[in-house]
Amino acid sequence: MTQTLRIATATLDTLEDLVSLFDAYRVFYGAGSDVVAAHAFLLERFLLRESVVFLAYGGEQAVGFTQLYPLFSSTAMQRVWLLNDLYVTPELRGQRVGEALIERALEHARLSGAARVELSTAHTNLSGQKLYERMGFERRDTTFRSYAKGV
Repeated sequence: MTQTLRIATATLDTLEDLVSLFDAYRVFYGAGSDVVAAHAFLLERFLLRESVVFLAYGGEQAVGFTQLYPLFSSTAMQRVWLLNDLYVTPELRGQRVGEALIERALEHARLSGAARVELSTAHTNLSGQKLYERMGFERRDTTFRSYAKGV
């Protein structure tokens, strides 16, 4: 990357920088583009303080983001952060933008006293899996089964 990379905490003031990246992230995972709904969804997360988002900037251009959601472990009696979203613009992939975002997320988790950061990714996202493993995340095949039901 020729420009200096800067990681910043997203705020209402930088919401517009985030919206297009978030919409592209959703499209990457097979959802249809909907910038208006993306804006409303992110605005609600900010107003309700339900997530923490870090934006990567190459110069003045937002080039990636990660979004964390708070969880808690009853057995550890500590906070856990779910690294739910990570996206880097296609032209900057492979240039350590994702690593910088993950490092910032891990720093945030440490500073908040969290027990760990958890994430999951699509079985087909091989480049993401390599990144997470390179960053020290361990694949966990647990004795637990996951279930979900729409409401």
